Amino acid sequence: MSTEKSSPIGLHRVVSPKGVLPQAAEVVDPHAPLTDDEVRISVERLNLDAASFRQLYEAHDGDGDAVRQAVLEIVGRRGKMQNPVTGSGGMLIGTVDAVGPDSPLGLKPGQPVATLVSLTLTPLVITDELRQWDGQSEQVPCQGHAILFARSIAAVLPEDMPSDMSLAVMDVCGAPAMTARLVEQLTASTGTAPSVVVLGAAGKSGSLSIAAARAAGASRTVGVVRDNTEADALNSAGIADTTAVADATDAVAVSTIVHEKLGAPADLTVVCVDAPGCEHGAILATRDGGAVIFFSMATSFSQAALGAEGLAADVHMVIGNGYTPNHAEYALDLLRRERGIRELFTQRLLSESA
Repeated sequence: MSTEKSSPIGLHRVVSPKGVLPQAAEVVDPHAPLTDDEVRISVERLNLDAASFRQLYEAHDGDGDAVRQAVLEIVGRRGKMQNPVTGSGGMLIGTVDAVGPDSPLGLKPGQPVATLVSLTLTPLVITDELRQWDGQSEQVPCQGHAILFARSIAAVLPEDMPSDMSLAVMDVCGAPAMTARLVEQLTASTGTAPSVVVLGAAGKSGSLSIAAARAAGASRTVGVVRDNTEADALNSAGIADTTAVADATDAVAVSTIVHEKLGAPADLTVVCVDAPGCEHGAILATRDGGAVIFFSMATSFSQAALGAEGLAADVHMVIGNGYTPNHAEYALDLLRRERGIRELFTQRLLSESA
C-alpha cells in the first residue's frame, strides 16, 4: 500500500490538469500503488456506453480493428476510458483484487463486481491489447486493472444471471430508477398519474425506463422506436402500452406521433437514444409544466436549453444522473420481474456476440 495521502474523490490520481476532478482530467494515473482507502479491480469486461461506441464505430467506418486501436490509444494516453468526442465512457466488471484497509466500500478480495461509476473517472490499465474483442460491440473482453476511490460505487454481481447481462443492466441502471422517481413525484405533485413517452424504448436504458414508468404507476406509456423491427421487439416484450415508429431526431414527427397516441403532449418524456439531435422533439412532445429526462450522453444541453427557450416551452429538464440510491438493485429486480425485458436483453447480447 502507498503511504501517500489519498483523496476520497481521487484527486491524488489526477496528472493533468492539476486541481480538477478525475472525470474532468485529461490524464489520470492508474499505475501508482494502491492507497489505504482504494480498491483494485482485476478487469474482465468493459461496457462502452452506447453514444461512445457509436461515435467510434462510425468514425472508423465499422472497422473493428481501428475501433479497438482507438480504445487502446485513449486508455493508454489518458489512463482511463473517456471518449474525447462524446466525453463519455461506460463501466466494467471484474474481480476484487486488493482492498485498502480504510476503504469504505465493503468489498472483499475475490468478489465479482460491477463498477457503478463511469470509466471517464476510473483509472484503468489494459494489459492484453484487447485481443479477444473484435471492435463490433459495446461489450469488451479485457484484461487489466482499475482503481476505485473511497467515494466510488460498486455492486457485487448477482448469482442468478450471466455476467454479460448483469453488466448490460448495471451500465444503465440509473435510468429506470430516476424515471420511477419522476413518475412518483409528478403523481404526488399533481394528484394524477402521468403519461410517459420514452424515446429509444427498445434499447437497454429505454426498455428498463418504460417498464419502470409503468411499475411506478404511469397512466399510459408510449415507446418510440426507430423502425418496425424494434417495434415488433417492444410489442413482443409487452412492457409498453403503445408503440410508435418515428425518427427521434425529427422534432415534428415525434411531437405529431405522441399527440396521436396520447391525444395530448406527454407529462414526462425520457430520452434514451444514443444519437444527437433528439432534444427538440422531446421538448415539443412534452406539455407545459411537464418534465424531460435526458439520459443519452449524446445530448447537447445547450441545444436543449436554447430549444426550450425558442419554443417557449415551460418544461422541467433533468440531466440523467447515473446514480440514484439503490439503482442497481432496482434495475436488476425489474429484469427479474419482467420477462419481456430479459428477452430483449438476451436478444441484444446474442446479436452483439454473433
